[in-house]
Amino acid sequence: MKRKSLGSRRNKASSQRPCNFFFKMMSFIRFLFDRFIDYIFRCVYCDFGMDHKRLPQVKDTLLTESALSLASKIRNRKVTSEHVVKLFIERAKEVNPFINGLVQDRFEEALEEARNVDKLISESTDLAALELSKPFLGVPFTSKESTAAKGCNFSFGLLSRKGCKAREDADIVKKTKDSGAILIGVTNVPELNLWSETRNNVYGQTNNPFNFTRTVGGSSGGESSLITCCGTAFGLGTDIGGSSRMPAFYCGIFGHKPTSGLTSSRGMTFRKGTEKNSMVSAGTMTKYAEDITPLLKVLIGPENIPKLKLDSEVDISKVNVVYVEEPGDMRVSPVSDTLKCAVRRSVNHLATLTETEPRHISIAGFRHSYSLWRHAMTKEEGNFPFDLGNRERTISLWSELPFLLTGSTQFTLPSLMRLWDMKMPKTDKKWAERETSKLLKQLLEELDSNGVLIFPSCPDTAPYHYATFFRPYNFSYWAIFNVLNLPVTQVPLGVDKTGLPIGVQVVGAPYQDHLCIAVAQELERAFGGWVSPSSVCQY
Repeated sequence: MKRKSLGSRRNKASSQRPCNFFFKMMSFIRFLFDRFIDYIFRCVYCDFGMDHKRLPQVKDTLLTESALSLASKIRNRKVTSEHVVKLFIERAKEVNPFINGLVQDRFEEALEEARNVDKLISESTDLAALELSKPFLGVPFTSKESTAAKGCNFSFGLLSRKGCKAREDADIVKKTKDSGAILIGVTNVPELNLWSETRNNVYGQTNNPFNFTRTVGGSSGGESSLITCCGTAFGLGTDIGGSSRMPAFYCGIFGHKPTSGLTSSRGMTFRKGTEKNSMVSAGTMTKYAEDITPLLKVLIGPENIPKLKLDSEVDISKVNVVYVEEPGDMRVSPVSDTLKCAVRRSVNHLATLTETEPRHISIAGFRHSYSLWRHAMTKEEGNFPFDLGNRERTISLWSELPFLLTGSTQFTLPSLMRLWDMKMPKTDKKWAERETSKLLKQLLEELDSNGVLIFPSCPDTAPYHYATFFRPYNFSYWAIFNVLNLPVTQVPLGVDKTGLPIGVQVVGAPYQDHLCIAVAQELERAFGGWVSPSSVCQY
């Protein structure tokens, strides 16, 4: 039996060799293609001189503090909310001409609300109770333009909705306001939140604060750019395919996607909050890991806090760590040495703290990341062609094609690409459901109830503007965890030698958000986390 088993394994290994060789060859060809694309775009942007612009320095250290620290100082009367809000307003005005992240402000209203906060605090006799009921009292924040904020623009980047205002707050905006935070404005998004680049025909393009020639990702791109510039203390993202974690990675901040089903989607674009089994989650976007848990508590509400064990202590030494360096989806660019190194550095550090040695794992299902997400999107409620027409008419790819060819279409190319993709044959349902279940089962066996997965965020650092059209599937390593409905924290690990942010994803089993956040805090302690783009721009 042993000989037969050994021979069987040898035959299996022999049969895998051609596949491994093919994968390596295709990866090498893709690597050369990516380098060629980067070379072309680098030459173009250098010719325009865009690679020599940089952000103004941060002038007041209050702008660089965590939201919790600011809330504590405001609450304990060490600084007024009005002063803090003024600082962030001035910073937003200073940086926005460079990044175009903020698309509408409510500065005057915010200052009035800040003065009311200061009055409330001055009259309060129980600051401890105030901390419990309003943990972010007096702290400024922003939210996506596609997430309803009463009285603010609510176009989703659609020209047909230009000038449209939200009549009420989305649930997550209302909850954040109820926590005492003060909304100072709304931020840029891709058209209908679709695409890994924040650009639309209403507001234009958002630039990466670390290098203006690079993308901020999408769809929470305006949010991430303003946060990392210190133009706002924290922000609210949404995430259906990496929409909060991708921009967090490209801009070097923390982005957390909670276990699916715990946050309300009411007020996010056309969503009513009644959708069932959706992949979309509200996400936290912060400069510091310590802000994730209190903001997450606000977003999920008191009824869900016990489910996530957010108040429980995590002993890092007891956490089991597994990791993946190259997931292997052939549609996705090969993971760069820089990003593989980020995974290894994270794992090596955790190995010094954990009782169990971290293990490298290989799960074949990750090779189908994009295909599984594409199938999962077909189960989302909604009608994209109808939404693109502002739910007044259905947009047809063929009727829009002449306008595209003449340069007169009112829609962005990614939206039309989405219409094209919907015409393509669907992913086989039975196969996709089987592979998704298999992948989830294998991963949960590895994670159990006390494990985390360290996973590449992306194949490489932030690409040049428009280069994403040549790498349309590179968001897949974020999106696969939406499919699996797992909690994930995007963790910044400083910058690479070119001055662009790097990082990793920390993934947990369902409702193990506290493990992801605890590991994120440890990695922040070890590697520094967020850094100001003003201090590292080296174009």
